[in-house]
Amino acid sequence: MDKMSVSTRISLKPEVVEHLQSIFLNAEVLAAVGHQEAESRFHRLLTCLTHPPSYTCVRVSTHLASLEEIRHKLGEELKKQQMCSSSAEDVSLQIVPHPRIPDVLLLPVDGPRPVKQLSSEVVVGAQCGNAVLRGAHVFTPGILASPKYMKAGDVVSVLSDLEGRCTRGATSFQGKRVFVGNGVAELDRSSIFCADKPAKGVGVRMVEPLYQSPSFDGVLPNLAFLQNLPSVVVGHVLGPRPGERILDMCAAPGGKTCHIAAIMGDQGEVVALDRIRNKIDRIHQNAQMLHLRSIKAFCFNSTQAVNSEPAHDTGGPPFPPESFDRVLLDAPCSSLGQRPNMASTWSLKEICSYQPLQRKLFHAAVRLLKTGGVLVYSTCTVTLAENEEQVAWALKTFPCLTLQPQEPHIGAEGMLGAGLPPEQLRLLQRFSPELFWDQTKTTAPLPARADRDTIGFFIAKCLKN
Repeated sequence: MDKMSVSTRISLKPEVVEHLQSIFLNAEVLAAVGHQEAESRFHRLLTCLTHPPSYTCVRVSTHLASLEEIRHKLGEELKKQQMCSSSAEDVSLQIVPHPRIPDVLLLPVDGPRPVKQLSSEVVVGAQCGNAVLRGAHVFTPGILASPKYMKAGDVVSVLSDLEGRCTRGATSFQGKRVFVGNGVAELDRSSIFCADKPAKGVGVRMVEPLYQSPSFDGVLPNLAFLQNLPSVVVGHVLGPRPGERILDMCAAPGGKTCHIAAIMGDQGEVVALDRIRNKIDRIHQNAQMLHLRSIKAFCFNSTQAVNSEPAHDTGGPPFPPESFDRVLLDAPCSSLGQRPNMASTWSLKEICSYQPLQRKLFHAAVRLLKTGGVLVYSTCTVTLAENEEQVAWALKTFPCLTLQPQEPHIGAEGMLGAGLPPEQLRLLQRFSPELFWDQTKTTAPLPARADRDTIGFFIAKCLKN
């Protein structure tokens, strides 16, 4: 697969494809929509996952400036970027406020575009290739192979290594790869692969990307934050209020933590937990940059965050039961809804390994939540086991929990197959790009397109009675 097209499908292990097919063609779905439509949705999913959404979603810091002020500043910054760019084509500067989400700006993405592949090739890692499809330049650590005599200023095609088989420092690679656009080398090959002093910064500046969208590297870092639309919706569904104490159980890298604090006007306390130390440092840095003082971040395993012994609340983990007004459980998951994602080398065992951890976290979340408090559970995956089945299990395991309406509710309802009744499915929010994704350019206005053409995501909101 050398040339990416609108029909390119995600590369997965056969056992994973078979598993996903059994989910999307389960008995409840087949009874509701028929085999042909269910099969069509499944194949659209495999295709749309390899392509970025048709817009860029920017969450703005409305606690620091008004939406219109930030919109104006963003427009000015992107115009400067355009003037400095060596690209022959202008980036669209249409910046549209979301009609229902008060802190979101949307920018259209142009693509896939008819870009001609060149003979001189730079090969990058899959994650780097995904970032390029969303508007990034190629940073030096992502480069795996380049032509033997490549010099700064050379025009090259950028291809993404789908299976992680390219050896770093190679001069060519003929394995499974996909073309993501053309760029100009910023460094000589010798500088990129220098063993003594590894190069940093941009290695290839994209001038003809397959998908054209602005680069946000260094653009208004404390006012404009790139975040997928469903991830922004989560913060609003949680509905934090000034003066409350909120827990974000799996907080890194901290985008949702900072959003929660901003929605509260930085009045109250937002406790962020994560198991990895350097990710906690990142949360602290983001909070400081955004002038948010209500955030307290701790390196801690959230499955152990409940202090069962009668103890005074020290402010840090573990916490006494019923310590929080609201809890966000944005759970570790198989991440099969992320876009663009051209390949996953995960086994079926790895894909299915998250359900037990999510249930341990659920147990802790319910115990830490006050009676009358709100628990929001979310994932960025498309499986039933991690989404609707977890909700069905939670409602049965914790009789104190009841599903609640979500606001805003811009995604689809929950997916059939977990035995949940229609009235409960309607209260869930599943962002399902395969329901709307089409291979032709849509004529729908940008906000409506943005609500449909998202990453795959799931949200459930519960009240503890």
